[in-house]
Amino acid sequence: MLKLIRMEMKKQKLAWFYRGAVIATILCAGFMFLIAYTEGGGDPALGSFADIANTERGGGPAFASFADALSIAGLLSRAVFIVFASVLLSRFIIEEYKNKTISLLFTYPVERKKLIMAKMLLALALTFGAMLISTFIICISILALNSHFQFIPGKLETGVLLHTGIQLLIQTLSAACLSLIPLFFGMRKKSVPTTIVSSIIIVVLVSNNSQGLSLSTNITIPLILGVIGLLIAYLSFRNVDKTDVA
Repeated sequence: MLKLIRMEMKKQKLAWFYRGAVIATILCAGFMFLIAYTEGGGDPALGSFADIANTERGGGPAFASFADALSIAGLLSRAVFIVFASVLLSRFIIEEYKNKTISLLFTYPVERKKLIMAKMLLALALTFGAMLISTFIICISILALNSHFQFIPGKLETGVLLHTGIQLLIQTLSAACLSLIPLFFGMRKKSVPTTIVSSIIIVVLVSNNSQGLSLSTNITIPLILGVIGLLIAYLSFRNVDKTDVA
């Protein structure tokens, strides 16, 4: 399987993905900084831009705590890269079916399921890695900026940082598994738009936040959703050996 994944990695030109991931991470970090700027909450003693905005708009802190700020950073990163994953799945699998190039691939002396699974696992690994690195960079950027502008109230405690870090790791793993679900819908009609639209619907569902409560609030729920994501992704190609490509 590892050999198949390495071959798929060489076959696919992934420079666009790496460039997109870097740009998306920068935009997410900028968006977090924009939230702090527009919502205010700076330290009056420093007279920061956040304080000016706060005074002019009469607003409160943009982030209730460090845990809140880091959680929002993670949520933003996960939302962006779930959509990225749908693009990867489209290029790796859906487009191969649309262009009929998958027929040639299936002539190789390798099980069809293994070929599809190798593509899926590559998309999963790229998505998880990108989410993890992006979340880390955004969090570090926010903490670095906060050390100067103080838009997050209180002090960062080691316990909070450790607990939030573990929570973000589990949520990221779960989100990477969930990002495979669009493959199920995309494979039904061999449609790239369906794959991408279904990923946006998933982002809306899992990112919905009502009065501080979301599907990611309880750490058990992301784990269950991750397992469900893997099962649904498997259902998308379980009959690939019996299905006529044409």
